[in-house]
Amino acid sequence: MNLFDVYPLYDITPVKALDCAIVDEKGIEYLDLYGGHGVISIGHTHPHYVDKLKDQLDNIGFYSNAIQNPLQLELAHKLGRLSGLEDYTLFLCSSGAEANENALKLASFHNNKSRVIAFDNAFHGRTSAAVAVTDNKKIVAPINAQQVVTFLPLNNIALVEAELKKGDVSSVIIEGIQGVGGLDQGTTEFFQALEKICMAYDVVLILDEVQSGYGRSGKFFAHQHHNIKADIICLAKGMGNGFPIGGILIAPKFKASYGLLGTTFGGNHLACAAGIAVLDVIESEKLMDNVNKIYAYFLEAIKQIPEVIQVKGRGLMLGVEFDFDVSALRKKMIVDKHIFTGNANNKNLLRILPPLTINKEALDTFIKALKESVAELK
Repeated sequence: MNLFDVYPLYDITPVKALDCAIVDEKGIEYLDLYGGHGVISIGHTHPHYVDKLKDQLDNIGFYSNAIQNPLQLELAHKLGRLSGLEDYTLFLCSSGAEANENALKLASFHNNKSRVIAFDNAFHGRTSAAVAVTDNKKIVAPINAQQVVTFLPLNNIALVEAELKKGDVSSVIIEGIQGVGGLDQGTTEFFQALEKICMAYDVVLILDEVQSGYGRSGKFFAHQHHNIKADIICLAKGMGNGFPIGGILIAPKFKASYGLLGTTFGGNHLACAAGIAVLDVIESEKLMDNVNKIYAYFLEAIKQIPEVIQVKGRGLMLGVEFDFDVSALRKKMIVDKHIFTGNANNKNLLRILPPLTINKEALDTFIKALKESVAELK
């Protein structure tokens, strides 16, 4: 049997990783400025993380949600404290798409409506409702397209309110910072107005923080830069530092009932151990402080490359935009300079999502390699 061929692959086989470095089977070391789509938050194979998982595996790795699991409560308490959202409740699942799926479902249960407002260039996942609110027709199958979704441009509150006035909108889903779409984001004015009108029209405001959360923006959640509160917040990626875990934070106004939401693997013992380890390290190593320090350093350092038009995003969720297609540049950075970066729907943009542990020396290596690569391609 062969694999179903849906991923274009680089000819690189990683066998070892530590912090921001990856080593392949040939012994070549790569600087990881992408973290596997922003998943690696506290660095590859962080010793505290590894110890937590090993210790948990020696005891119990999995059982269903039909029994008591104190690790779930420990994770919820730590997450509430570090995010400043202790009055919210936590539902655990296994991925970002599943988190968004449950958020949309819970919203629809709450107000008994079904239409969703999403935004141009949004990406929320590949499962049924999550892909329906993703702005990419190539990955929306006919079975997904039966969902009723309206896509609107970012930062036009008048268009959003005009749709909400029709009375059939269940939820508005928006990324704290757009990921795949190209690092665009709502303005503070837009986010604050969105919060107000969702409240006024009994519409659930869902913040997809799957990529932009967990300290990556310099605050625990990107929407906290705008001084707003969401009804439901969706989590995954950096939450487990590579172990599959996701979840939604749910505002107090939502009432739980048995069977309302459910999952087989969500909140299992190993996943919770990984999630607790990540929060331990974010707190003990003051990683959000490091994000803000490195972000400021990056904005200055990137000025050495005049071909850069702008830097989009915030914290360590960044897009470096040029006035040309960066496909060849990204390939050169990986193959010749041994540095991983990411791409986006915006073909002129390099996506930078390193572990939150990244230091200035690593950024200097990136800037030097980027400068050389741009010159060599010319």
